[in-house]
Order: sequence, then structure tokens, then C-alpha cells
Amino acid sequence: MKVIAQNKKAYFDYEISEKIEAGLVLTGDEVKSMREGKASLIGAFAVILGGELYLVNCRITPYSKAFLKDDGESTRRRKLLLHRREVARLVGDISRKGITVLPLLLYFNARNMVKVELGLGKHKKAAGKKEAIKERDIKRETSRALKYKD
Repeated sequence: MKVIAQNKKAYFDYEISEKIEAGLVLTGDEVKSMREGKASLIGAFAVILGGELYLVNCRITPYSKAFLKDDGESTRRRKLLLHRREVARLVGDISRKGITVLPLLLYFNARNMVKVELGLGKHKKAAGKKEAIKERDIKRETSRALKYKD
């Protein structure tokens, strides 16, 4: 598995409850650009339009050696490939529980297909973020103490 891009901020801003793997509909020069590692998930999210799931605000820089370079295409909506049952379940979760669907990881799988790891998350409040920082600091201090105990 070759990682193309990660959304580290999503783990800080959201409480991720479940992860789902999905395929991504791309053009050939977008895949080549991803092989160069020119993709970003900052500010990206998934929405349901017409019963299908789309990835919005995922920036893929145009391939440098492509014949046609279209500047408006770098942040276009990209269709996510999921089974119909999975999309129906996501629709229910989003409408009932107030859950957001976020891309966490963009990678090539063993068959060299581009995949997206989606996370179902609820937005953390400011107090929850402070608590997460405290827990991380305590964990770091205890690991340092154990490391230098000898």
C-alpha cells in the first residue's frame, strides 16, 4: 500500500467512529499526478448527490506532462465507488446522527488502484480537543519516563 495523501487534521477535529474503503473515479492524467504524490485532502469531504457519493475539495494538481491542462479541474467533484447498500446506510447515518463523511487516506492498493479511506466522524467541541491534547501529552511524558528510567 503506497500512501498518496493523509488528512491528519480530521483526527484532531473529528471523533472518527468507523472507516470505509471506497474506489475513486479518475482520469488518466490524475492518476499519473497522484503517482508523483501531488494530491491533497485538506478541507475535503464527501457529500451525497442523487443517491451517489462524491468527494468534494480534494485537490489533485494537473499532471505536468499532460497535453491538455485545465486549471478548473483540480478541485472538481469526484465520484466515489461504493455498493448501493453502503451508500444507503451512509445516508441514514448522515441524516439521523449528524455524522460527516471525511476522507482520511488516499492510497494505491496492492493492485495499483486508487482507493480512499473514508471516516464517519462527529465534530469535536473545543473541550474535547483540549482533552485530546492533554491525553497525548500525558502519554508522551509517560513514554519518556519509561524510556529514560534506567
